[in-house]
Amino acid sequence: MKELITGAEALMRSLEHQGVDVLFGYPGGSIMPVFDALYDHRQTLNHILVRHEQAAAHAAQGYARVSGRVGVTL
Repeated sequence: MKELITGAEALMRSLEHQGVDVLFGYPGGSIMPVFDALYDHRQTLNHILVRHEQAAAHAAQGYARVSGRVGVTL
């Protein structure tokens, strides 16, 4: 039987599969199931809490430019 997982869990597994290890984000509202799934992946995915949604985009862009890796926002 196939394992049933949530969309949030599928997202976390996809990010890990793509080699992502840092996420920038701001929790709240409809994104909370994703943050709940992120808790179970805290050993491999490091979340950086920002104070504003736009700050997440700027931080991810700066991270991508400096590291050469993909910058991810939640």
